[in-house]
Amino acid sequence: MFVKRLLLFCGLVCLTVGASAAPVVQVETSMGTFKLQLDPDRAPVTVKNFLAYVEDGSYVGTVFHRVIPGFMIQGGGHLPDMTEVAEKDSIRNEADNGLKNTVGTIAMARMQEIDSAGRQFFINVEENDFLDHTEKSCTREDEAARVAAQEKGLNKPLTCKSFGYAVFGRVIEGMDVVHVIELVETESRGEYDDVPKTPVLIKAIKLVSE
Repeated sequence: MFVKRLLLFCGLVCLTVGASAAPVVQVETSMGTFKLQLDPDRAPVTVKNFLAYVEDGSYVGTVFHRVIPGFMIQGGGHLPDMTEVAEKDSIRNEADNGLKNTVGTIAMARMQEIDSAGRQFFINVEENDFLDHTEKSCTREDEAARVAAQEKGLNKPLTCKSFGYAVFGRVIEGMDVVHVIELVETESRGEYDDVPKTPVLIKAIKLVSE
């Protein structure tokens, strides 16, 4: 009995330590504040990249420039006038880490290329399983073959889904704020659709625990 109690105690301590070890980032927006808990164990490259932008302060002053109700809110890469902010090198896509695009998770936005994520991120406000990596998703080999064919003047369309979008954390506080942002009125602005009419600014963002 003593051993069982000791194991149970140790298990609870381990869970507590593990939970507190995950970095927590607080995001203050013009519509309220929310907190994110990141997952460096499952998405080490993505978390390191995200925290680099948090620490250099370049997320401050950017906006959530793409907001689609029932889908997601996207930000981190544009100023209120829709000017793009400079980004560091693109990172490896970790969409195959087992994390899913469920409600409240944060994931990296990217271009069509698998490893093209930079600084932009989005928060899922719905169960977006079509954004997940699956066994039917494209591989980097598929992408390389397509690019090689295009360079030869051939058309080699993709015959599978995209690689997926890398989830690297989740909202642990302030999901109500995320939903408020989700429902703002939007418009088309130049080449961009779904832009909030009133800019939703990131006023401050900081690491509050790790």
